[in-house]
Amino acid sequence: MLTLYRPGTGWLHRMPAGPKLLLVLAVVLGVSLLPSHWSSAAIAAAAAIGGYAVAGLGPGGSGILELGRQVHAIRWVIAITALSQVVFLGPEPALANVARVTAAIAIAALLALTTRVTALLDAIERGLRPLERLGLDAQRIALLLTVTISTIPVLGRRAGEVRDAQRARGARNSPRTFVVPFLIVALKHADELGDALTARGVR
Repeated sequence: MLTLYRPGTGWLHRMPAGPKLLLVLAVVLGVSLLPSHWSSAAIAAAAAIGGYAVAGLGPGGSGILELGRQVHAIRWVIAITALSQVVFLGPEPALANVARVTAAIAIAALLALTTRVTALLDAIERGLRPLERLGLDAQRIALLLTVTISTIPVLGRRAGEVRDAQRARGARNSPRTFVVPFLIVALKHADELGDALTARGVR
């Protein structure tokens, strides 16, 4: 979670965490509400490509390269979503829905890539502070949301590590041989994250 942030000088890096979070949520919500039509697939793809192109993640086209890495990390999600959508809805709605899911995850990753975890946590906590009057713990909720946003791309990278390890051992590249090792790695990551939070006094 702490290694996802990429330093940069783009306008997304310079934007305060609070407005940036609202902007990303608005874009993801807008993409999610698009109709199941081929045009919505184009809009979702354009939103993700445009966001990475102007993110200022590095010189040249490294923003687009980073988008490619994020999409590659969630290829299993894309494949499963596409298969189920084609079976139940047909090709055109499947294309739109897969594009929306892919764009939403990629844009969420963009937020983590351009925002330090501490800044994101502070912004969420400030926004939730009025809810403390209702007995809710704003700090805990903010931490939960921050971990959720930041963990998606991390698990994508862990999935790539599992795949590379299987290839190095000569194992078959199939979902059946992938799922169990990935679940073990994901649970280990969750355990390590829990230990790190406990060490910092979060319970």
